[in-house]
Amino acid sequence: MKKKFFALPYIVWMILFTVMPLILVLVYAFFNTTPSGDVIFTTEYLASAFSPESLSVLWRSLGYALITTVLCLLIAYPAALLLSRLKPRTASILSLLFILPMWMNFLLRTYAWRALLDLNGPINQLLGLLGIPAQQMLYTEGAVIFGLVYNFLPFMLLPIYSVFTKMNTSYIEAAEDLGANKRQVLFRVILPLTRPGIITGITMVFMPAVSTFIISRLLGGAHYMMFGDLLENQFMLLKDWNTGSALALIMMILLIISMALMRKYDKDSTEGGTRLW
Repeated sequence: MKKKFFALPYIVWMILFTVMPLILVLVYAFFNTTPSGDVIFTTEYLASAFSPESLSVLWRSLGYALITTVLCLLIAYPAALLLSRLKPRTASILSLLFILPMWMNFLLRTYAWRALLDLNGPINQLLGLLGIPAQQMLYTEGAVIFGLVYNFLPFMLLPIYSVFTKMNTSYIEAAEDLGANKRQVLFRVILPLTRPGIITGITMVFMPAVSTFIISRLLGGAHYMMFGDLLENQFMLLKDWNTGSALALIMMILLIISMALMRKYDKDSTEGGTRLW
């Protein structure tokens, strides 16, 4: 009885802020009110959510999220490996430098990069001192992807670094004693052992990157709209909650599928054991 009592606030919280919003999304996506006041079931809004314009924005968002995830992994994995081999005090200081920007507001960080990448910003001024003409860096695809990588890189680094710090180094020593070179140790020993951190990092970067909106608006302008921008426009600008709910439903389904695939891959690798050789 006591356990149920302590769980009651959590259950109430989940019902109010998770279950009820999901029910509202489903209601707005599939039901409409006629001029006479009757509530009817319709798939009109779901069909409009699959319009060529919406699908184009969706594919762009998935592409940006995929590129962002790959770049974050390529940057974070070597960084985590290097941090794990440093002295604990030095590693703590350097890891703090990665986390420090997260203490500032997400919007503030993005505004800062908008000023830095501007045509008259500090970066172009520095290029001018070097005799290089000013470059159009703001309102480009590169600026959007750069902003995504900058904001989501710590979410890739921290899980991988955490796995590195807990990794049993005796496997690496055993592999080296058996004659494995550095490349074989990396791909046959270290990568399998750090797979859980990689999967967690991919999940924490890919899914938020798909649904983000403020980065693409500030750094890409109106030319590189992402799915989050499309959702916000439907709800806040057009006041079309029905189509916006249908778009949100599509996004939720895609995220659930992505999470299920990641969990299945992680579960299979765990149940099958870590194959080193």
